[in-house]
Amino acid sequence: MTAMVVLGLSIATVLLLLLVAFLVVMRQGRKGRTAEPPVEVAPLETPLPAPVGVVLYAGSDYADPRTIKVGDGIEVHGSPARVLGAVFVSWQGHEWTEFLLRDVARRRQWLSVEVRQGDPPHLEVFMWTEVPTQGMVPAKSMLIMEGVEFFPIERGTAAFRCEGDTGLPERGLLDFADYRASDGRLLSFERIQGGSWTASYASPLAPGSIAIVSRAT
Repeated sequence: MTAMVVLGLSIATVLLLLLVAFLVVMRQGRKGRTAEPPVEVAPLETPLPAPVGVVLYAGSDYADPRTIKVGDGIEVHGSPARVLGAVFVSWQGHEWTEFLLRDVARRRQWLSVEVRQGDPPHLEVFMWTEVPTQGMVPAKSMLIMEGVEFFPIERGTAAFRCEGDTGLPERGLLDFADYRASDGRLLSFERIQGGSWTASYASPLAPGSIAIVSRAT
């Protein structure tokens, strides 16, 4: 009887020791996993909204050249002129308008208006003065006009449509090649549907240079 009691106690002791050992192992296992440093996940960056620029003339007291229409009476630096016609040009998603003006001396000049994309977008307004090309054609590299070196910046073939009196077809294609000198001067060649090249210098007009004095009826 005593032997059976001792044997029972021994078995119970062994089972108790095995249970304690099992608990220790399980505790160490959990402790080992939680001790590992957590993996840091970088937060997702919220994309910034595209910058919104302010186009020149917008919200100002100056006349907006984009509102000029055929038949309007305008002033450029105080000199009156009549808008005879307009050429609306489109090229690779870019659009601009060229207005044909006639001043009081009955001279004709072209005024171009274009919104250039950038940061922010900005309005470019140029008065163009024709220069004799003497048979020159636009080169794909630097060219010299009246002793000044001009370097190519843009060239292509654009689609156009006309309104009013422009002396051009109602619709068609226009080849152009634009150049810039180191001092910032611009030179542009144009030809209509494979015709002869014409060239003009550009003079930028600042806000306030143009006034719309009368609207076409």
